[in-house]
Amino acid sequence: MAAAVGAACRGLLDYKTAKFALTRNRRVGLLHRLLQLGVLGYLLGWVFLVKKGYQETDCAPHVSVITKLKGISVTEVKDAGNRLWDVADYVKPPQGENTFFLVTNFIATTKQAQGTCPESPSILDGICREDADCPMGYPVVHGNGIKTGKCVMFNTTHSTCEIYSWCPVENDTLPRYCPGKPLLAEAENFTLFIKNTVNFTKFNFSKGNTLQTSDPAYFKSCTYDPFFNPSCPVFRIRDMVKAAGETFENLALLGGSIGVSIKWDCDLDHPAAQCQPQYSFSLQDRNYNFRTASYYWDPQKRHYRSLLKLYGIRFDISVHGQAGKFSIIPTAISFGTSITLLGAATVVCDLVLLYLDSKADFYRKEKFEEAKPPKDKAEVTA
Repeated sequence: MAAAVGAACRGLLDYKTAKFALTRNRRVGLLHRLLQLGVLGYLLGWVFLVKKGYQETDCAPHVSVITKLKGISVTEVKDAGNRLWDVADYVKPPQGENTFFLVTNFIATTKQAQGTCPESPSILDGICREDADCPMGYPVVHGNGIKTGKCVMFNTTHSTCEIYSWCPVENDTLPRYCPGKPLLAEAENFTLFIKNTVNFTKFNFSKGNTLQTSDPAYFKSCTYDPFFNPSCPVFRIRDMVKAAGETFENLALLGGSIGVSIKWDCDLDHPAAQCQPQYSFSLQDRNYNFRTASYYWDPQKRHYRSLLKLYGIRFDISVHGQAGKFSIIPTAISFGTSITLLGAATVVCDLVLLYLDSKADFYRKEKFEEAKPPKDKAEVTA
C-alpha cells in the first residue's frame, strides 16, 4: 500500500511534453485536410458571410408606427337609409395606432328604445311554450335582456320570452341586397399609409420607411409594389388581403384579421440608404365583429339608439429587426472559436490514428515514449 501511494505521489510530479511524429498515412492525412477545410468553410461562409460574426448587433430597436386610412363609401340599407362612410366612421380606433379595425360590412338595428318586447327566436334560452319557461328576473343566456315572466308570440311560428331590453331586439341577419358582397365593397380600394421609424440606440442610428423626397404629391399618388415601388408606404387594402392569401370579398363579408410584419435588417457597414424595410402579410383569423351604438333623443324627449354590428378587417402591425456593425470583440471571439475547432480536428485525427487504424499499436509506440534520465557514473560503478 505504501509503495502504491508513493508511486502515485511521484506521478503527480511527472511532466508530459508533446512529441510530433510524421506519419505517411494518407487516409488520416486526407481526413485532417477535410476537417480543416470544413472549419475554414464554417468560419468564412457561415460565421462571417451568413451570420456576420464580425459585427456587434442590436436586436431591440425602439419603434414608432403611425397609420392613416383614406377612402369614402356610400351604403344603401333598407332601415338605415343611405349612409356616407368616411375615415371617422369606418376606422376603429381613429387615433392611427399599430392596431386598428376597418369596417367592411354591418347589420343595423335602428330606433331601439328601452322597454319590453319578445326575445329573438335565434336565442335558445329565449324559446318558450308557457310562462313557466320564462322565470321573471332571470337574464336570457346569450340573449338581449331580462325575462319578465311572460311567454309571448314572436311571430306566427315562434313563441319567445318577453324581456326588458332595448327594443326591438337586435337584427342578427346579414342584409341580402347583394348576396356574397359586403356593404362597403369600395373599401378594397381604400389606401393605408404606414409611417414607421426604428431607432437602434446602441449605434445611435434611426431610419424611417418614408422616402426622402421634395415632391409634396408623391405620397398622394404612389402605391406600394414590392418590385416596382418598394419605397412607397401607401398600401391598397385589396393588395394587402391578396398578399395574405385571401380575396377581399370573402374576408370582408364576415370579417377577419390581417397581420402586417415590417422587418428591418440593417448592415451599418454599408451606406444607410441600403437599410430598407421588408413587408409581409399573413391571414391570422376569420370572422371578426363587434357592436357599437349611437344615442339620441326624439322631439318628444324619448331616448333611442341605433345599434350597429360591425364586421371588418383588423390590421395588426408588428415591427422587428436588427442592426449590425463591425466590432473587434465579436471578430476576435469568432476567430478564437475557429482556432479551437482547428485544434479539435487534430484531436479527432489522433484518435483515428492511435485507436482505429489497423497499425494503431505501432503509431502509439512511436508517439508515446518514456524519457528516463541517464544513470550517473557512481551508479554504473556500483
